[in-house]
Amino acid sequence: MSQTPNPDPVVEQPQGGPATSTTNWGKVPPVPEIRQFLQGPQKRSFELGRAAGIFFEIMGGFRKLHFLGPCVTVFGSARFTEEHVYYALAREIGQQLARAGFTVMTGGGPGIMEAANRGAKEAGGYSVGCNIVLPQEQKPNPYLDSWVTFRHFFVRKLMLVKYSYAFIALPGGFGTLDEIFETATLIQTHKIQDFPLVLVGKEYWRPLLDFLHDRLVESMTIDGIDAERILVTDSADEVVRLAHDAALRQFGLFYGPKVKRRWFLWE
Repeated sequence: MSQTPNPDPVVEQPQGGPATSTTNWGKVPPVPEIRQFLQGPQKRSFELGRAAGIFFEIMGGFRKLHFLGPCVTVFGSARFTEEHVYYALAREIGQQLARAGFTVMTGGGPGIMEAANRGAKEAGGYSVGCNIVLPQEQKPNPYLDSWVTFRHFFVRKLMLVKYSYAFIALPGGFGTLDEIFETATLIQTHKIQDFPLVLVGKEYWRPLLDFLHDRLVESMTIDGIDAERILVTDSADEVVRLAHDAALRQFGLFYGPKVKRRWFLWE
């Protein structure tokens, strides 16, 4: 699959040097109205305002990401530094995905996300981030051609899923597990097609996969096929092959015609 340039990308240049890991996330209270929104019934006027805000947040993401080429989303921890072996592996995966013609999409932050975006840029590909406002501010990493910043995790996850032909998860924490299992559930329930969901790092993910097979499948809370849909590898080459094969053969990947941007649609 030859690489096709994305039509007229919106380019935003982040400032500052490469991001590093942090141990302070969650130690500052979140945005008050977001926390209030998730604390049960509120005044009707408040909930109407939040619903309108969420609508515009979603539409802003749709309009910004509408013009991307075919994407592969890379999940993973924000806490790994440049010296870590998983950072290097994510960087290699980003390079190979870009060479295969994919836009590399991540959560836009540091660590694994930065590494995948960095690899894509180094290979001459297109690099995109769906960033999130956190109590301890997560700045967009410096290897993004374009990014959108969201206030709600569920809106961010919607964008990371909507535009991708494959999902690659390197080692991570709660956020990465959340993204893995939401994607797995969407595939299981046929809300999205059976796109590849690939875990990278066999040793890291082995206890999780054992739990799926030995406890969930054994207890019949999921079917065997549900566990088998989650692939695992240590190879960047295999990651790209799986993404390429699924996009090109199984799902008939196409780049589509160029679409004229319209200012009144925030494009």
